[in-house]
Amino acid sequence: MQKITPFLWFDDQAEEAAKFYTAIFRNSKIGRITRYGEDGAKVSGRPRGSVMTVEFELEGQGFVALNGGPQFQFTEAISLSVDCATQEEVDEFWTKLSQDGEEGPCGWLKDKYGLSWQINPSVLSEMLNDPDPVKSNRVMQAMIQMKKIDIAGLKNAYGQR
Repeated sequence: MQKITPFLWFDDQAEEAAKFYTAIFRNSKIGRITRYGEDGAKVSGRPRGSVMTVEFELEGQGFVALNGGPQFQFTEAISLSVDCATQEEVDEFWTKLSQDGEEGPCGWLKDKYGLSWQINPSVLSEMLNDPDPVKSNRVMQAMIQMKKIDIAGLKNAYGQR
């Protein structure tokens, strides 16, 4: 059991979103689904018997999705970061998660539910943390020109003389 679990508030798409996310990530599953009872329905304004929460797991990380109503929306103040070993992984997650969503700068995107994601190759952190500030700055300059991160472009900037 993990100590801290992200709790994601949706209007009424919790189950749909959990199915969407678990279809994208290989090591994933949907767990328990709870439904609004009579008292919960009265307080929340949600229909009795409708989905209240969906527990799901993505790559071993547990989440709970809540159908809480339209009061709260996702913002870029919180995002989920996906570590990618290859350009193929970057491309796959970028394509699937940005479908019907919104592409942003520097490897950021919003999915169709408005949740922000960062699709980052592992080498990006390594290059940005290089002890040579000239190299790391060139990588930063290359990255800020990108939407989806291009590993070859980063490596080219990193290796320039």
